[in-house]
Amino acid sequence: QVQLVESGGGVVQPGGSLRLSCAASGRTFSSYGMGWFRQAPGKEREFVATVNWSGGITYYADSVKGRFTISRDNAKNTVYLQMNSLKPEDTAVYYCAAGRSTLVLPRRINDVGSWGQGTQVTVSS
Repeated sequence: QVQLVESGGGVVQPGGSLRLSCAASGRTFSSYGMGWFRQAPGKEREFVATVNWSGGITYYADSVKGRFTISRDNAKNTVYLQMNSLKPEDTAVYYCAAGRSTLVLPRRINDVGSWGQGTQVTVSS
């Protein structure tokens, strides 16, 4: 099992930027796909972005494509989500996720083996 701790959330104005970080410990971080999901009040948790073990393959939700970038540093056991051009509809709790096996890129809820505790992102003027 891997333990995940997110940081970097906060309050930002529309059009602003934030970078989320997720520090991992436990199993071999570099072997697993990692992802970010988010959950807004009253809504289901949804996929945001995912990255494979090497960082060479990424996928994004259509709603964030071109604005968000996922990356990872295996030497630091950390995955990042750079969020630019933020909109009020990006307001949510953002969760870091590890794939349930080395073969899985987490893009659906049941692809996930471990979750972080979440970090709040609020986009408001």
